Amino acid sequence: METSSESVELIDDEIVTNIARTALFAALIAGFSYVSFPNPLSAGLPVTLQVLGVFLAGIMLGPVWGTGALGLYLAAGAIGIPVFAGGSAGLGQLIGSPTFGYLWSYPVAAGVVGLLVHQGVELRDYNEVGLGQLIGAMVVGTLVIYTMGTVGFAVIQSVGLFEAFMLSAVAFIPFEAIKIAAAIGILRSDAIAAA
Repeated sequence: METSSESVELIDDEIVTNIARTALFAALIAGFSYVSFPNPLSAGLPVTLQVLGVFLAGIMLGPVWGTGALGLYLAAGAIGIPVFAGGSAGLGQLIGSPTFGYLWSYPVAAGVVGLLVHQGVELRDYNEVGLGQLIGAMVVGTLVIYTMGTVGFAVIQSVGLFEAFMLSAVAFIPFEAIKIAAAIGILRSDAIAAA
């Protein structure tokens, strides 16, 4: 009796790689949330590096897997893993805190940034994307974050949209510019290292 031993590939290697990268980015963004300091010009909202992680996830993972990484990040925080700013966690952060709109905006922003950089859902080499396109995608991602965050802040704090924007967003604009510059530095250093 002869036995056959053929290799069977149950899951595509690319999918396994993308799942691992998604989990890694979720963990990276969780780590970025611990880099937090108070912004004296805001209404008690901290400055964190989470948005830098959102940008990088969208650019490096693309719209599908970047969104997945941020969804995984939110799910981890919702079940009580201390991954939100300052080590906070819990479903309450996603439905009742002044930052809930910002948190929910992260997967959307990562998806939008990824779509703009990759010009669709198929991944392309982000090292070949022009500087203007990268910056533009992150600016649009920032607008998504600020829009959803401002609306969420207005709802929780029972204030108008203009006041919410002034309290929860304006003081952070210089920090977002620094995060965009940092993302460009990280992405371009990756391209230089690969060359």
